[in-house]
Amino acid sequence: MRRIDANRQGRDSKQGYDARWVLLVTLMLCAATEVFAGGNETAPSPAAAPANEAAHRRIIVSIPDRKLALLEDGRVLKIYPVAVGASVSPSPTGEFKVINRVVGPAYYHEGKVTKPGKNNPLGNRWMGLSKKSYGIHGTNVPASIGKAASHGCIRMGKRDVEELFELVRVGDTVEIVGTRNAEVEKVLHDPEQVGEEAAVVSSATRPVSSALVVAAMTNQF
Repeated sequence: MRRIDANRQGRDSKQGYDARWVLLVTLMLCAATEVFAGGNETAPSPAAAPANEAAHRRIIVSIPDRKLALLEDGRVLKIYPVAVGASVSPSPTGEFKVINRVVGPAYYHEGKVTKPGKNNPLGNRWMGLSKKSYGIHGTNVPASIGKAASHGCIRMGKRDVEELFELVRVGDTVEIVGTRNAEVEKVLHDPEQVGEEAAVVSSATRPVSSALVVAAMTNQF
């Protein structure tokens, strides 16, 4: 009887130890996930938001230059050619905000709906602006890029809009400028301002793999 009790106590003690170890690992993984993921950010549906929430990003669109520049914390990350509004349907000027991000948008015009696909005038990405009915999007007429050809929205080439889509988030500022000013001149035409860093995205925007988190936790035990 004593031997059975001793064996039972040993099993109970081992199970208790295992349960405490599992609980400890779970709590530490949850804490690590919070640190690496940057908290509980709600991503705009259906697209996931970029990870670097601390950076301040601005988009400047120059109508006369037909170019779009993406800046992060005052540094130029990217410059893209775009199409702007035609003379009969000019692009709005002023400061706006990105209010939504959509992959595979549908196009609504004059009571008709064009489903996502190669014939969709919006292309495969849409970044809606706080100016109703206006946005930055792709196109099914790539030859229009670099021209004043849209209904007022900002058109981009397929690869360019897909790349920009991954770099911006809801709440980013979009400034559409109708007349070239000193800042636009510097951003678009000063090679020292743009430099080699114009095509570099901060490594802070790269999401941390859950496998790395698990590996880090494993090394601590």
